[in-house]
Amino acid sequence: MTSIPSGKQLLNMEDILVKQVGLTSGMKVADLGSGNGFNTLAAAKIVGGKGQVYAVDVLKTALATVDTEARHHNLTNIKTVWSNIEILGATKIPENSLDVELIVHTLFQVNNIDDFMQEALRLLKPSGTIAIIDWQKKQTQIGPPLENRVSEEDVKQKLANISGLKEVGGFMPGQYHYGLLYKKLEG
Repeated sequence: MTSIPSGKQLLNMEDILVKQVGLTSGMKVADLGSGNGFNTLAAAKIVGGKGQVYAVDVLKTALATVDTEARHHNLTNIKTVWSNIEILGATKIPENSLDVELIVHTLFQVNNIDDFMQEALRLLKPSGTIAIIDWQKKQTQIGPPLENRVSEEDVKQKLANISGLKEVGGFMPGQYHYGLLYKKLEG
């Protein structure tokens, strides 16, 4: 669980991943923009030894932290992938292979959401799920600067224009965040 300075829980990712995203044992998952791997580790525990979780980030130092944490927690189902997700074809994960993609606290750092989402869509299998959790576009005690945040409405508008992707729901993962779920259409 992530904590905020007052000690209150920020996000209970394991709970969110099971109850909202539908993660189950044996799934193949990518944490796109994994950072230090907090969400990667949560997903790896849920999908278990028959599943696979890819931690994808452009920062090699972040991926080194993920490797260290995976070893510390005895999680052998995590693979780190160094990639710029905004470049189509750059991410070394088989096309159409992922059941779920996690995009958590990432969009505020992305320069080109259209290119980022096209790469995400390339990796996702038909009927696969993209789960987006990001900061609400309102001033809060924690999180990125307000001007860097991407509102829920802006994400919905951008993704509505991406062929092969359909919004299937939304949820409130915490008081500072919004959550959106998308499915890759068949064919």
